[in-house]
Amino acid sequence: MVLGSVPAALFAQDTVRNALPRVVLSEDGKGFQLEDTEQPFYVWGVNYDHDRDGRLIEDYWQDEWPTVEEDFAEMKSLGLNVVRIHLQLAKFMTSASEPNQQNLQKLADLVNLAERTKLYLNVTGLGCYHKQDVPAWYDELSEADRWQVQANFWQAVAATCKDSPAIFCYDLMNEPVLGGGKEPKQWLVGPPLGDKYFVQRLTTDMAGRDNKEVAAAWVKKLTDAIREVDSHTLITVGVIPWAHVWPNAKPVFYSPEASAPLSFVSVHFYPESGKLDKAVEALKIYDIGKPLVIEEFFPLKCSLEEADTFLIEVRPITAGLTSFYWGTTPKEYRQQKSIQGAILADWLDYFQQHAPAKPTR
Repeated sequence: MVLGSVPAALFAQDTVRNALPRVVLSEDGKGFQLEDTEQPFYVWGVNYDHDRDGRLIEDYWQDEWPTVEEDFAEMKSLGLNVVRIHLQLAKFMTSASEPNQQNLQKLADLVNLAERTKLYLNVTGLGCYHKQDVPAWYDELSEADRWQVQANFWQAVAATCKDSPAIFCYDLMNEPVLGGGKEPKQWLVGPPLGDKYFVQRLTTDMAGRDNKEVAAAWVKKLTDAIREVDSHTLITVGVIPWAHVWPNAKPVFYSPEASAPLSFVSVHFYPESGKLDKAVEALKIYDIGKPLVIEEFFPLKCSLEEADTFLIEVRPITAGLTSFYWGTTPKEYRQQKSIQGAILADWLDYFQQHAPAKPTR
């Protein structure tokens, strides 16, 4: 049963939609291309995960929609083709089974905007970034009931988005992890980054199961829910590359046991200065024969020059790169006259200068 959707008539007119071809897997399954063409598509995007004040998009899109429109125009001007948005579960589920129709409508508006701007959306879901937004009823659920709510969320979101070619993919969850670690009975893994929890557990009780078994069951549960309403949109899950932390670590979500329902690989990489070779070798572990997208990247721990060296080295095995944009242009960063502003401005300039060629269609 589809738990909620927005009528297709609320999207852009067909003439606008038809001008934007879908992104699909390439014929060899190792990259992307525009549908009904042989034109390759290399993801060159940003995480539009919060604004300059740290607010999530659902915090301001009802009252400050012109800001969202302005940001999309700015992202387009930077030469981007994909925008990764992050949706909090609590903003889209008013209860375990009832979607929030008001925010689904706003999501439809965002998809409409993406179509008009000719930007594709990576729709990342199930966020619990602001701990204060997570309802008590959700945290009190058993693992099975929590997964069912997550499936309900994805059915509602996919039913809203499925008819638009602007949807590049669904990312099931940002940086899911399994059991263990500190406070293993807590769903959110701390400490937070600023005021946000970006890492979330799938279970608080492994009950004798191994990591791949739990990951495979969760991926199947959610991808099955999506496929009930959307048979074509690409699906992925953005993961922490533990091989970058422990050289002998093997992929869990991208293991043979768990990865079959996933269309492509998404990993989050922040290379360290003086350790670029380690980062390159860690990334190669995720080259499993599917498109490989670096879904988060920023020269946080290395120089711009080292970041450039890393990206040149891994370009042959990657199908895309996604960095960050927080509603501030390079010019605005430079007006801040701060070291941080200058670093961010230089990176956005680099990102714009190295954008892949624009599609000819």
